[in-house]
Amino acid sequence: MRHNKKFNHLGRTADHRAAMLANMAISLIMHKRITTTVAKAKALKKYVEPLITKAKEDSTNSRRVVFSYLQNKEAIKELFGSVAEKVGDRPGGYTRIIKLGFRQGDAAQICFIELVDFDPEMAKETGKKKTRRSRRSSATKAEAPTNEAPVAPVVEETSAPADEKKETE
Repeated sequence: MRHNKKFNHLGRTADHRAAMLANMAISLIMHKRITTTVAKAKALKKYVEPLITKAKEDSTNSRRVVFSYLQNKEAIKELFGSVAEKVGDRPGGYTRIIKLGFRQGDAAQICFIELVDFDPEMAKETGKKKTRRSRRSSATKAEAPTNEAPVAPVVEETSAPADEKKETE
């Protein structure tokens, strides 16, 4: 029975798991996107989202609490600086997990986890919904002729022997 086994231990001791999640959280905050396995990404999501929520309130106590988890001054500066500024009005859901496929060596499911507000491609598309119909209509608009001067048709002259051969056949 699985009573009281709520989270994934990831096959590690508690100290190893805490150190690994702290290192992954630092990498995620500094680089805004990291590639890892799906199991680790889900564990990291539960680890880092409360820290980002804590970083919204920039006080000495919240900095100390977050520092007790991360132990990296540069990551703390980044988290309380640009990351907290971008997610200030967001009520939660600061990370996104996108599955990429399976790893060649051990067939582990690979994904990348990223901070939602820092993805430039997704930020461009927030205003418009992508559908097949909208792609078709935009493609036909792009192919529509513009107001250009008409081009005169090219007349090719053929030799007389070629015309005689076609008529005899």
